[in-house]
Amino acid sequence: MGENFRVFVQLKSGLEDFRAGGPRPIDEKKLDFEAAFLEVGNTHKKNWAVLRIGRQELNYGSGRLVSVREGPNVRQSFDGLKIRGKVSAWNVDAWAVRPDLDKPGFFDNVPDHTTAFWGVYATRPLRRGVGYDLYYLGLDRKDATFESGTAAELRHTVAARLWRLIATQEPGVDFDYEGVVQFGTFGSDDIRAWTFASDTGYSLTTVPLRPRFSIKADISSGDNPASHTLGTFNPIYPIGNYFGVLADTGPGPVNFIDMHPRIQTHLPHGISISTDVVAQWRENVNEGVYAVPGFLLVPANGSRARFVGYRPGTEIRWQIDRHAYLQADYGIFYAGQFLKEASPGRNINYIEFWAGYKF
Repeated sequence: MGENFRVFVQLKSGLEDFRAGGPRPIDEKKLDFEAAFLEVGNTHKKNWAVLRIGRQELNYGSGRLVSVREGPNVRQSFDGLKIRGKVSAWNVDAWAVRPDLDKPGFFDNVPDHTTAFWGVYATRPLRRGVGYDLYYLGLDRKDATFESGTAAELRHTVAARLWRLIATQEPGVDFDYEGVVQFGTFGSDDIRAWTFASDTGYSLTTVPLRPRFSIKADISSGDNPASHTLGTFNPIYPIGNYFGVLADTGPGPVNFIDMHPRIQTHLPHGISISTDVVAQWRENVNEGVYAVPGFLLVPANGSRARFVGYRPGTEIRWQIDRHAYLQADYGIFYAGQFLKEASPGRNINYIEFWAGYKF
C-alpha cells in the first residue's frame, strides 16, 4: 500500500488423525491466521525503523529460545507489536506480545492473557561470515509449573551468541556458541538459572560426498526443590525439533547435559544422509527431566542416577528440486539408569516420513 504501509495475511491449517489420546494443540488447527499484521515504515534507507502490529511469527538466532516451533503440525504465533530497525551495522528488533493460544476449530485462536512476552534482539555481522547477537527476553506467566510447584513466574533472560555459517564453497569451520543467564521471581522465591550451548562443525566441500562432521555440547541448569531459589532453566519458546526431526524420542533442553555428534553426507541428485547420536544426563539429580515444550516429563522420584539415555538416529532426504522434498527418519531412544529407576524405562522406536513442498 505505497512505500510506507504493508498488510500481510497468512493462513494455517494442520490436521491430525489416529493419535492415541487425540490431537494436542500443536497437532491440529483446522483453519486460522498464522499471521495478520499491518506494517508501517520503509526499509529502503540506510538507517530505518518499521512498526508491525497484529499477529506475527517470532524467530531469532538458532531458535533455541524464540522460534516458530518448526517440526510439529501447528506453528507458534504471537499477538502484539514489534519494531524492527537497522542502525549502522546492527539489526535490532523489539517486541511486546502475547502468545497465540491454538484451539482446534476454525478462526477461534485468542491471545493468552495469562502470559506476556517482551524482548530486544540485536545482531550484526563481522568478517568472514562470523556474526554475534545480544538479546534480552522478559516473560511473565501467571501460572508456571515446575517440579518444585506452581506459581507466578517473572523471568528475565540475558544472552549472547557468536556464530559462523556452515561452509558451502570452500572447506571450513562453522560454529554456534550461546550463553544465557536467567533471573527473576517464582512465587516468593528467586530465579537463578543458566545454559550454555555449542555446535562446532567442519565441512569438506571439495571431497566426494562433501561430508560435514559436527558435535553439539549443551548444558542447562536444574533445580533443588528444597532450596528457595528456582534453578530450572526455561527454554521459553524453543524450536520444536530441538534435537532434530526425532525430537519426540527423548527429553528436552531443561536440566540436562548432552553430547550430540553428527555426520552429514551429500549424494548425487539432491540426496543427503545424516547419522547422529544424542546422549543426555541430568545436570541436577534433585530434579527430573522435561519434554521439549518445557513441561515435566518424569519427576526425580528419589533417583540419584544422572544418565537419562541416548538416541542413535539416521535421516535420508531427497531434495527433488528447489520446492519439493521427500524425507525418512528413524531412531531408537534407549532409556538410561535414571528413567529405569524413576519410570517404567521403556525404549522407544520412532520412524517418520515426510513429503514437503515449500514455496
